[in-house]
Amino acid sequence: MPHPTHTPDTGRIVILGAGPCGLACADELTRLGHHDFLLLESASAPGGLASSVVDAAGFTWDLGGHVVFSHFGEFDRLLADLFTAEELLYHDRSSYIRYGDGWMPYPFQHHLHHLPPKDATACLRDLLAARPDNSVESAAPADFATWLGTMYGQALVDRFFAPYNTKIWATPLEDMGSAWVAERVAPVDVEEILAAFVGTASPARRWGPNATFAFPASGGTGEIWHRLAARIDAGHLRTQAHVVAVDPGTRTAILADGEKVGYDHLVATGPLDQLAAMTATCPSSLRTAARSLRHTTVAMVGLGYKTPTADSRSWLYFPQPDIPFYRATNFSKYAPANVPGADTGAYSAWMTETSLIPGQSLDRHALVRSCDQSLRRQGLVPEHTPLASTHVEVIPYAYPVPTLRRDEVLAQVVPWMEAHGIYPRGRFGTWRYEIGNMDHAVKMGIDIARRLLNGTREELLASAPDLSAVRVECRS
Repeated sequence: MPHPTHTPDTGRIVILGAGPCGLACADELTRLGHHDFLLLESASAPGGLASSVVDAAGFTWDLGGHVVFSHFGEFDRLLADLFTAEELLYHDRSSYIRYGDGWMPYPFQHHLHHLPPKDATACLRDLLAARPDNSVESAAPADFATWLGTMYGQALVDRFFAPYNTKIWATPLEDMGSAWVAERVAPVDVEEILAAFVGTASPARRWGPNATFAFPASGGTGEIWHRLAARIDAGHLRTQAHVVAVDPGTRTAILADGEKVGYDHLVATGPLDQLAAMTATCPSSLRTAARSLRHTTVAMVGLGYKTPTADSRSWLYFPQPDIPFYRATNFSKYAPANVPGADTGAYSAWMTETSLIPGQSLDRHALVRSCDQSLRRQGLVPEHTPLASTHVEVIPYAYPVPTLRRDEVLAQVVPWMEAHGIYPRGRFGTWRYEIGNMDHAVKMGIDIARRLLNGTREELLASAPDLSAVRVECRS
């Protein structure tokens, strides 16, 4: 199939950030025959939030929980180009929620029959009373706390949704919107739930796009982006190139060392609030609006143990306030090569994630100790098992929080940027948690490359809600 012909006046494209979005954009530009581009990455290696690290003891860790699944053919083809079938390991998701002294299958709302009778009765009663159909689409837009109560009833909210979501988001649920939930919070089928109580239900379906997922056999999630970066000509990718200012008037990006890099189009995949702050001529009202966007900071604590990998589950959720992490991932189950010598008969690895308020001070040693003790108390690590390694990574910008005013802010800031030749993309460029997975980021990178070269519509963003309509509604 011949490549589309790009317009001759596209000019130079500069991409900020060599994470999944930036790398995919650069790769697509190359595929389409456009070589007048430069990819700038502030870190010493590409990968962004999807990077992996190897600690001194030989354990591999991701920067938080990542698994490979896809909504898009482009992402599927990219993986097929980068990996042979033997280089990816495939898993059926096995995830559970800690509840009292037991474990509830995920999602919580699909397995109420696993609860103690008193809790099950309360949850079922409130669920039936909440709304007659309980479909995601029929729930009126509201703050997230109200939406949860409307969808699931107060008993379910009190027992799981409120404590877990407050823990993961580190944000009052009343300050969050609900338009993002369609693929992130499982709906319920009341008939299936009732059938489960009387033992006539069919086997529970595995909800969600990550019900089956892949993972690189070695190198962690970062191996994907290491391989993709290797396809980009070295002259088009610069690491340790930290952009500190953008001047739309002269179309230049200014690096920390004072170097000026000219561009005709700028694809910015970093956080939108930082982009607004460093962009000359960006109105102060828009900078203020961008500063109101919220995000989480996450501390990833990796704990390697001198004990075999015996647990068959993928990851576990912890709504309890006395456990520091909201999720623990059985990382040696993902791939044996995540432990030294790929020896899961001798080692196991648990990767925990703890949400922090941005800017919050952190005692790393205390957090490691607390995570280790919690894993042991929950029965995930034998009591006297020695630690083989600990590793901490703090991710300052982990997840964009879908606040009530988010779409209003985006409707103000993003159009101004695009009118000045700057295209915010990726998880934090668009600030949309609901399209914040790796496959979404890759799709955005591919789409913006095609738009800049061929004038084609960006398919992923075109399918998102129309922000111009949001702006009119918010200001009327």
